[in-house]
Amino acid sequence: MDLLHFSIFISVIVFSHRNCYSNSESISYESSSELKRARDEIIRVANLPKTLTWMKKIRREIHENPELSYEEFGTSAIIRQELDKLGIAYQWPVARTGVIAKIGSGFSPFVALRADMDALPIQEMVDWEYKSKVKGKMHACGHDAHVSMLLGAAKILQQLKTSLQGTVVLIFQPAEEKGKGAQKMIEEKALENVEAIFSLHTATQFPTGTIASRPGEFLAGMGVFNAKIRGKGGHAAIPQASIDPILAASASIICLQSIISRETDPLDSQVVSVTKVHAGTAYNIIPDSVEVGGTFRAFKKKSFNALKERIKEVIRAQVAVHPCTVEFQFFVEDYPMIPPTVNDHKVFEHARQVSVDMLGEKNVYTAPCFMGSEDFAFYLDHIPGTLLLVGTRSEEAGSTHPPHSPHFAIDEDVLPIGAAIHVAFAHSYILSLRSRNLSSKEELVV
Repeated sequence: MDLLHFSIFISVIVFSHRNCYSNSESISYESSSELKRARDEIIRVANLPKTLTWMKKIRREIHENPELSYEEFGTSAIIRQELDKLGIAYQWPVARTGVIAKIGSGFSPFVALRADMDALPIQEMVDWEYKSKVKGKMHACGHDAHVSMLLGAAKILQQLKTSLQGTVVLIFQPAEEKGKGAQKMIEEKALENVEAIFSLHTATQFPTGTIASRPGEFLAGMGVFNAKIRGKGGHAAIPQASIDPILAASASIICLQSIISRETDPLDSQVVSVTKVHAGTAYNIIPDSVEVGGTFRAFKKKSFNALKERIKEVIRAQVAVHPCTVEFQFFVEDYPMIPPTVNDHKVFEHARQVSVDMLGEKNVYTAPCFMGSEDFAFYLDHIPGTLLLVGTRSEEAGSTHPPHSPHFAIDEDVLPIGAAIHVAFAHSYILSLRSRNLSSKEELVV
């Protein structure tokens, strides 16, 4: 089936199967053999040799030229160049280097697909033909693949645009690694009119050809704290003439450990880690001040916010005992607070069903919760959505090392999988929203 006939075919499905969806929250895939044929065609197009070669070329070009957060000018140029070739309209710049493109009718319902595009300050140790050309910078978290997969989805969606009964918004986001890009994109109206959002992230924990995620709390919220404890400096031989901030800091560090071990529910996983202490310049001088810093993480928003307040209470109490003063900072320039990533149950279930239909039930896993964080969480604070992990583990491809490793590699066989799932999710979710909206109107008329 060529793409022109496929586009017409999809349009017929939209009309003839509207009633199949009207009484359900998500599409019942098994109820329509035509929908199965449509998904098979999406998979076929995504796996065409020319499509795969094109996605690999983009991914490799981006990999060779990694750019850090808010420096993604070259990456953005590649994205815009490919969108121009595809005839897809876009907005740029958004959030400095970001790009927002739209495909479809231009009218509601609107569904968003998001890919991040920044690299990391890591020297690549993988010896391959397309190794990073930039010293000290590397795509070690799969964002080059994320961009390639979303462009692959754009290519297929553009060929099907006349059949789209709504609008797909493509969000190419900068600065995920700094935890700032999503917020900035939202501030610049990336989510305007959008009813749901979807994103994929590569994961070497799961083999290529698999998908993993979970409903509800998925990734932890992450915050950092910095406490500047002030005392009164003096000679170490005359401690009674000083107010020792090191003693106050030491007591604070010890007491912080009891928050997790004695105050939190063991089934509500949380972390508090003190990771830095800065004080003094000489062996015989009690310093005026000490800086203590660290990170805290939790899966539930209520627990995350409570943890922040409890850290302040514990340090303030110990500082008062000794007696010193303290100033807190919970938003450090390079480490903003990121809320927990909480997948919407309905959107997750829809994405899971799409994945099952694409890959088979045995290849769709329920993932555990991870203490890592993702600024995709900011989108989920505004609209329903879900984040899925797409497996890339392959001994043959050398894709076994975790993200942020200098040995990190991607199995490029994942590219058509990611592109196809993006397309299938967006296309089917628009149908679901549209049929739900039409049902609501019919009920109002009755």
